[in-house]
Amino acid sequence: MQLGAVSYLNSKPLVHGLAELLPDDKLIFDYPSRLADALARQELDVALVPSIELAEHPDWRIVSDACIGCIGPVLSVKLLFRTAPEQVRSLALDEGSRTSAVLAQILLHKQYGLRPKLTRLPIGSGADQVDADAVLLIGDRAIYNDDNQFVEVWDLGDRWVRSTELPMVFAMWVARPEIETDSVAVALSSARDNGCRHLLSIAAEQSEEMQLPLEVVEEYLCRNLHFHLGSDQLRGLESFYQFAAELDLISEPPSVALHDCSIFHS
Repeated sequence: MQLGAVSYLNSKPLVHGLAELLPDDKLIFDYPSRLADALARQELDVALVPSIELAEHPDWRIVSDACIGCIGPVLSVKLLFRTAPEQVRSLALDEGSRTSAVLAQILLHKQYGLRPKLTRLPIGSGADQVDADAVLLIGDRAIYNDDNQFVEVWDLGDRWVRSTELPMVFAMWVARPEIETDSVAVALSSARDNGCRHLLSIAAEQSEEMQLPLEVVEEYLCRNLHFHLGSDQLRGLESFYQFAAELDLISEPPSVALHDCSIFHS
């Protein structure tokens, strides 16, 4: 089986020991948007994809109670403003993102009724390489970014949770409909549990590799991120999809359910 995992820091606890749990399967790392495209092309069987992709592919199934989410500030999803938020007319969207791209538009509309003109921020480009009023950054480069040059910075996880009083789910494990996933579902949840038991050692390793302060990486993995897909998270997804549909960012809200995972807990 071909499995696709996100190459960002936020996925490290989800894949801790996963290769050993699935020795006969191939684990491929890439950006979230590229993983979704590969799954759609049937180049992958299971992938950790942006949660908005379920709206574009309603036949895909959520197959694990492991996810990347937050119940407050997330640190790695930022909307950077060069002007006051209510004056935003153009928005540059990180090409590696799809869920966060929709989330940014939802929050700008909910707060100020805005529908800004959208432009792309290519993967590998910095916020200084685009002149939009607001710039969305996700993943590791959002953590690295110097926010001091901007008028205001929104942590979109924090904004969503305070606005809705619901968790935000940015990515989850999904499979194509014809794939049998019972054993994979167990392995994905077991890898997550193993990773959560070793967050401090993962943080130490990644701090050295990424040249980030240890306390920043520990705070991010241990407090900013939430790795369990429970009933509150599913309600958060339903709300997210409903807002997206109301703004015509998706055609209709998909059905949210967790399949093939007998160890799922609310």
